[in-house]
Amino acid sequence: MTTVLADEAAPQAQPRRGGRRSPYWWPLVALPAAAVVVYTVLTRRLTGDLHYVLGALRTGRAAGYSPSEIFTHRPYFYRWFIAGLDRLTFGGTTVREALMGAAGALLAAAAAYALYVVLRGRLTGREAALTAGATGLALALAPRNDFLQPEWAAVVLTVFAVAAALGLSRPWPAALLAALPFGLAVMMKYSTAATAAIGVLLVYAVDRGRAVRLALVGVPAAVALFGLSLLGGSHEWQWTEDMPQINQSALSRTGIHPSFMLDRSVEFLADRAVESPVLLLLPGALLLVLSRVQRRGRRLELLLVALTIGLGAQAVVIVQGNWFLYHGAQMPVLAAMLWGLAVGGARRSVPWCFGAVSLLYGALPVLYAQAPTDWQRTYVAWVFGLVALLAAVVDVLRARATAGRPARLLWPVALAGVVCLAASIWPGSPHLVQYGKVRMTGTEYLAGMRNSEAEADRLRAQMPAGAPVLYLAFGDTTYYVDHPARCRYPIATFLQRTRYLADVTELKSYRENADCIDHGTAPYAILDRAWFRPAKVDPALWRRITAAYECPRSTADTMTVLCRRK
Repeated sequence: MTTVLADEAAPQAQPRRGGRRSPYWWPLVALPAAAVVVYTVLTRRLTGDLHYVLGALRTGRAAGYSPSEIFTHRPYFYRWFIAGLDRLTFGGTTVREALMGAAGALLAAAAAYALYVVLRGRLTGREAALTAGATGLALALAPRNDFLQPEWAAVVLTVFAVAAALGLSRPWPAALLAALPFGLAVMMKYSTAATAAIGVLLVYAVDRGRAVRLALVGVPAAVALFGLSLLGGSHEWQWTEDMPQINQSALSRTGIHPSFMLDRSVEFLADRAVESPVLLLLPGALLLVLSRVQRRGRRLELLLVALTIGLGAQAVVIVQGNWFLYHGAQMPVLAAMLWGLAVGGARRSVPWCFGAVSLLYGALPVLYAQAPTDWQRTYVAWVFGLVALLAAVVDVLRARATAGRPARLLWPVALAGVVCLAASIWPGSPHLVQYGKVRMTGTEYLAGMRNSEAEADRLRAQMPAGAPVLYLAFGDTTYYVDHPARCRYPIATFLQRTRYLADVTELKSYRENADCIDHGTAPYAILDRAWFRPAKVDPALWRRITAAYECPRSTADTMTVLCRRK
C-alpha cells in the first residue's frame, strides 16, 4: 500500500490524521457503482451449488433436522451461515434469492467499509477509498458461480480479519479481535485456510509484527472453532473424514503429475480471467505499485509476498482437483484490491493507458462469449493480460518523465474500474468457461433454471402437498420441488458417487444414506436418471431402490421421474 508499502511517498501523498473531506468527484464513481450493485442483486439469481445447499437445508429442516445434522457437502459453520441468510428471506423463489443477494451485498459493503476505516489512517484518502471500494465491488459483483460460495464467504471474513488486525492501536488486542473472522474463514471449507493465510501475508506486507501475532492467535482460534463444530454436530468428524473420499479428482486419488498441473493451471487462470477480467489487470497493477517503491530490498520483498499469494491461491485449486472456477474466487478480489491501490496511489501522472485497458476489458466477457468458437482459446486471455501489462509499463515510463503536482482527475480511471468489475454480471457474460471455451452464458443459465422450475412444478403436481420425498436427484430439483425429506441426507450424494467410485460403499456415511431408502421410507422418490444413472451406481444399491419404489421410464422430454413406494 503506497504510503505503507512504499518509501518514496511525497509530502502531498502522506495520509492526513483527522477528518479529511472526500474528493468532490466521488459521486461520479459511487452512484454508478451503487446502481450496478442494485441491478446485480435484482437479476443475478443463485448458482446451482447454492441451490444444492439450500435444497438440502430446507428439506432437511422440514424433516426435523437442524443445519448441524444435515449433510450438504459443506462444513458446519458454512451450513449455519447459509441457513442464517435463508431465515432472513420470505416470498417466492425470485424474491428470496434477491433478498439473499442483498444480504451478501451488505456483507461485502461492511467488509469494504471496515477496510476503508483502517486504510485511511495509513494511506491517503484517495488510496483508501479506491482500494476498499474496489475490494467491496469485487465481492458484491462477484460472478454468480462465486457469490455466497464458501470461498467467497472466506474472502469476506478475511477482509474483516485484515481490517481488525491493522485497526486497533495495540497489536495484541488487534490480533485477538481478528482471530474470530480469521478462524471462521478457515471453517468455511477447510481448503479456505489458504484464503486466511493470504490475509496474514497481506498484513505482513504492512506490519510484520501484527502478521506474526495474527498467525499465533488465529491458528488456535481456527482449531478451537473446529472443535466447537465437532461438539455441535454429531456427525461432523465422520463427514470430515468421508467427504474427501467422494471426490474422484482429489490428489489423494489421482496422484501428483507436475506437467498436468502446470498445463491445467495455465488453462484455469485463462478461464478465470475470461469470467473476471479484472484478473487480467493484476500484473499491470502490481507493476504500478512496485514502481513506486524506491528501495530494492523492499521491492523484492513485496514481489515475493505477491508471488507467494499467487501460488497459494492457485495451490488450493490444484489440491481440490476439480478445477471449478469458484475455487479461485479469491483471485479477482485480490486483483481488484491491487488495482485500487495502483490507481489510487498514482502521483506524478494519471495511468491513462492502464485505465483505458480497464474500460475496454469491461466489455471483454460479453464479446468473448459471442466470438466464434475457434477464437476462444486459452492463449487469447494471456495475450490480453500481456496488453494490460504493457499499458502499465507505458504509464510507469510516463510517470518517470513527469514532475510537479500529484496526479489529478482520477475519476475517469476509477469509473473504468467499476465497468471492469461489472463485466461478469451482464446476461451475455460467460457463466461457465472450460479450456478457453464458453460453455454457457448467464442468459442460458437462467433459461435452464426456468426449465428446472417448470420441471419441479410438473413433479409437485403429481404429489399431495407436503408429501415426503426421497431425492435421487441433484440440488436444483430438490431446491425447486421443496418437499420435506425424511433423512439427514436429503440429497443422495454418497449414493450417487458410487457411479464413479466403488469404494464409497465402505464409508459409514454411505451406509447411513442408503438406509434412507428402506427405513422410514418416504412415499415418493424423485429419480434423475441423468445424474443418478441407475446403470452406473452400485448394483446392490439399485436393487434396494427398485425393491422399495416403482419408477416409470424416462421420456424423450425429461430424464427425471416420480417414483412411488410399492
